[in-house]
Amino acid sequence: MSTGKRRVFNREVKLSAVRRLMAGESPPKIAKELQIGSSHLSKWWANYRRYGAEGLRPAQRPRKTDAAKLEPMAVAADLAVAQQRIRELERKVGQQQLELDFFQKALRQVGKARRPSDGSGLQISTPPSRQ
Repeated sequence: MSTGKRRVFNREVKLSAVRRLMAGESPPKIAKELQIGSSHLSKWWANYRRYGAEGLRPAQRPRKTDAAKLEPMAVAADLAVAQQRIRELERKVGQQQLELDFFQKALRQVGKARRPSDGSGLQISTPPSRQ
């Protein structure tokens, strides 16, 4: 049975273990030295790959990052940048639609101007002349 008390490793211990993994040491050896299961080591490695050193924080409740805690100026700046990007993309879509309309019209005109084909398009010989 479990003793009910979890061991908590600080970021430095976790970072040291991950660096040893990156250096090529065997995972079972590192897990044995730290007296942890290999699954813990795998989780640390996955968190490090995904989030960097910040992913190796001690186990605790996740940080809250809602908009209410952010500075109003930062939110307004982010909103302005997003709106500018939306305007740029809408302008680009409009330009692409104009080009598409132009090429569709040109293709229709080229199709009308072509002579109708009588078969393969190759003329074997000229018709004989009657004299």
